[in-house]
Amino acid sequence: MAAPALKQPPFLCPQIPTNCQSLMIPREMQSLEREKRARSTIDQLECECRGSLFLECNTSLALSSLTIVFSRLKSIVLMVKLTIALGVLAMPQVLLEVGAVPGVIIIVVISALTTWSGRVIGAFKANHPEVYSLDGVGYVLAGNWGREFFSFAYALFMICLCGSGFITTSLAFNAITDHAACTVVWAVVAAAVTFAFASLQTLNKVSILGWIGFFSILSAILIITVAVGVEDRPEAAPSTGPWDKDIHAFNSEASFLSGMGAVSTTVFAYCGTPAFFNVIGEMRQPKRFNQALFASQGLCTALYITIGVVVYYYCGQYISNPALGSAGIIIKKVSYGIALPGLFVGCILYTHVGAKMLFVRLLRGSDHLTGTSFIHWSVWLGTVGMSVAIAFILAESIPFFGDFVSLVGATLGTFLCLITPALMWLNDNWALCKERTSIGFRSRIALSVFTLLAGVFIVITGTWSAVLSIKDSYADGSVGSAFSCADNSN
Repeated sequence: MAAPALKQPPFLCPQIPTNCQSLMIPREMQSLEREKRARSTIDQLECECRGSLFLECNTSLALSSLTIVFSRLKSIVLMVKLTIALGVLAMPQVLLEVGAVPGVIIIVVISALTTWSGRVIGAFKANHPEVYSLDGVGYVLAGNWGREFFSFAYALFMICLCGSGFITTSLAFNAITDHAACTVVWAVVAAAVTFAFASLQTLNKVSILGWIGFFSILSAILIITVAVGVEDRPEAAPSTGPWDKDIHAFNSEASFLSGMGAVSTTVFAYCGTPAFFNVIGEMRQPKRFNQALFASQGLCTALYITIGVVVYYYCGQYISNPALGSAGIIIKKVSYGIALPGLFVGCILYTHVGAKMLFVRLLRGSDHLTGTSFIHWSVWLGTVGMSVAIAFILAESIPFFGDFVSLVGATLGTFLCLITPALMWLNDNWALCKERTSIGFRSRIALSVFTLLAGVFIVITGTWSAVLSIKDSYADGSVGSAFSCADNSN
């Protein structure tokens, strides 16, 4: 009997080596026409398990290999690794902006919404086994136009993440060296190192990089969390005499826009959910994905709340953003020194993933995609260089870590983590509205519509908040101008 027709992106791999076969849909479900279209595109480059066929298999933390089949425990660890990145450094600032109670509520609500988004990704993957990343989602939702749009959005998101890494890396160098050089110089150093290593096309084989980055950032923030509890006072507090932490359960002085900035920052901290497509594809038992999802989201939420509450309680109004500068000067240097490898790794991997996606888009259908021609290497190095250059310009144009994180979370983070999953659910279930009238199904419709509208609301208000905050930061002299040499570690 003929296999059912599937709406598939026209870039599935028709022939794959044995060690990749577990990731693909049954061969009988691929038509000869789809095979012919695929042969000249990504099959050779990506099915060798060295590129990114699914373009998120190398996600923000570069999964180790497409050949691995994950157990539930490994999936949990991997999903935690994909979620926790630079966003954790801003969690104490969220509580400072709105108060301890609203801050914890924001973390829990965003955690719940992104957990629902993760469940939608699992269901969407089951309904569309041919989809392995956001470009495939775009094709299902809106055809070729959707594929290109989602590819561009995800690549830009990766570049923005790299930009936030450049800001934090320059800040780390300033803290460690007592501002021994112009801040722009440190950003150039970060950009140069990123370009050198992100240009390696076999970067995804160096799986240890992802783990180094994860444990580097996590160790640094845990050191700060412990240190603020044993230090006499935060670095920013008066050096002698009494000092007031000025902590609040509810910050009555918080404005609506500052609250939306806190929401956007929290979304940024949970924006690893689009990468879960690959986790599902590599699980030994994909049906257990929801269990792994709940466990990983629970661990991340517990960590965010613990770090945020502890640092806010002990530092109060003297919290630094990023939080690594909240303790004394020695701890500040130590924590940034430990975090520095993770910051570099993040910049490298974010750039590599974004550049790889653009590279495949530019050379699809060309023999240069899989060859070693001058055009192949020119386009590859050009996309890496362009990605680094854009990230550098963004970082120097918006040299405020908190505002940059809030802006990225409000725009691309919210779109990819909340709006897109809502559209995915509605795409698969809207036609069933007349047939299924149960309260449970109606409530899921309501949740999807709510998430969609909430996402649009966060994009508008969060972006507005971030833009005004950036304007105010320039006006009050926090940074003299774009591309400023001023010390950003104080």
